[in-house]
Amino acid sequence: MRHRLYYLLPDVESARRTLDDMLLNRIDQGHLHFLAKGALPEDMPEANFLQKTDVVHGAKAGMLAGAALGMALGFLVVYYFSLEAGALAVTASTLVGVLFGGWAASLVAAAIPNSRLAAFFPEIEKGKVLLIADVPARRIEQIERVLAERHPEIKFSGEEPTIPAFP
Repeated sequence: MRHRLYYLLPDVESARRTLDDMLLNRIDQGHLHFLAKGALPEDMPEANFLQKTDVVHGAKAGMLAGAALGMALGFLVVYYFSLEAGALAVTASTLVGVLFGGWAASLVAAAIPNSRLAAFFPEIEKGKVLLIADVPARRIEQIERVLAERHPEIKFSGEEPTIPAFP
């Protein structure tokens, strides 16, 4: 199980040193992501599309709304047309609603910045760099201690106890 840790770094050089220390402490580069106002150097892993936008949150909300609307539509069709295969009609319309709702909502959410990162945007606009680190739960204290000792300039900015498996 991994926890997502957020750190605000004062500049790109500090971010580079922090990246080096994280790699030396055996945190895989695939679990480290940086978000900055401008372009980052090529050797620093930048936050991906799913982390920068609200696609995942939008898809979840769209799937829930689509499921509810699809189920309601299925019940209405069964009620008005007196279908014998009512369960199949309701199940099919719910599934179509989930798929369509998730797709439509994720298209809209792709244009919206990630709502989880909204608190960090003012600092990023000022030139700071956000580090998003997905760390094994058993190593959180060790990583926090190392970063506090070696990088007094960085600011711990929060933790998410559960992270999505894919972004």
